[in-house]
Amino acid sequence: MSGQSDEFQVGFGKPPKHSRFKPGQSGNPKGRPKGARGLKTELAEELNERISVTESGSVRKVSKLRAVLKAMTAKALSGDPRAANVVLNLVQSVLDDEPADEKSKPITKADAEILAAFEKEILAGAKAKGNSK
Repeated sequence: MSGQSDEFQVGFGKPPKHSRFKPGQSGNPKGRPKGARGLKTELAEELNERISVTESGSVRKVSKLRAVLKAMTAKALSGDPRAANVVLNLVQSVLDDEPADEKSKPITKADAEILAAFEKEILAGAKAKGNSK
């Protein structure tokens, strides 16, 4: 740094001091307008919109999400392996989405007694197999 003056250097990542944000000043003063909706809200509204679907000769009104699920399930049932994979993955993800408090519930005394009896039965069966050899 010898040979360089104490003056501020302007360059990449070093904007001129006059154009920097002032302390306490927002970089986006207008920000997101109140009432602006996000992608999640827009997607939910779009998928919940109802459309007419002909099913077994009758016209029914169902949500777009329901129509997509019905179409994908029908393709899977007709033998499309990719559609079957998508449906099965969806089912697995929905079924695995159990609330955490359900998974971490302590077992009851009655459940513990059932498990103990089952364990005794399994061990007795294993000993019987070991003696018969």
